[in-house]
Amino acid sequence: MTSYEEENPLPYAPARDHDRAFLEQAIAQSRRSLGPGTKKPFGAVVVMGGEVVGVGSNRVVEACDPTAHAEVVALRDAGQRLGTYLLEGATLYSSCEPCPMCLTACYWAGIGRLVYAADRHDAARNGHPDLQFYRELALPNGERRLMDEVAFEGDVRSAAVGVLAAWADEQPEPVEPKL
Repeated sequence: MTSYEEENPLPYAPARDHDRAFLEQAIAQSRRSLGPGTKKPFGAVVVMGGEVVGVGSNRVVEACDPTAHAEVVALRDAGQRLGTYLLEGATLYSSCEPCPMCLTACYWAGIGRLVYAADRHDAARNGHPDLQFYRELALPNGERRLMDEVAFEGDVRSAAVGVLAAWADEQPEPVEPKL
């Protein structure tokens, strides 16, 4: 029997000359998360044009915020410094492969490149559930086990779809379906 890691190898793009220095900064941020009660040793930096524009270490415990992962903190920092939520062309460097939530935040921000040191398998071997989340999200909705999912039909769904459609109608340019 083969391991999940052997069955699902992670593809890696080639590194660039400056990647190591920025990854070392992300790892330095991860060290800031060490200490009693934190147990979340992750760090990240956002780079645009060769300059660090956002930094973050995991703040979940101290902020009482389950979304305050290092990558999200770094994206928020970059957005506030630059005055925009769109970070197109930026690179996010992370001490560890981002969890699904943080990866999606990178997509929402328009991050063009992601570079990380440790991967989801390294995180799993050290007690972090990221690999479990990746596996769970790969399942169809009805087969997921970590929480109950309920999708309403009828008038409740119609009301919610109506709000989405109203937003699309208000946009200055036609909204293209993303199917």
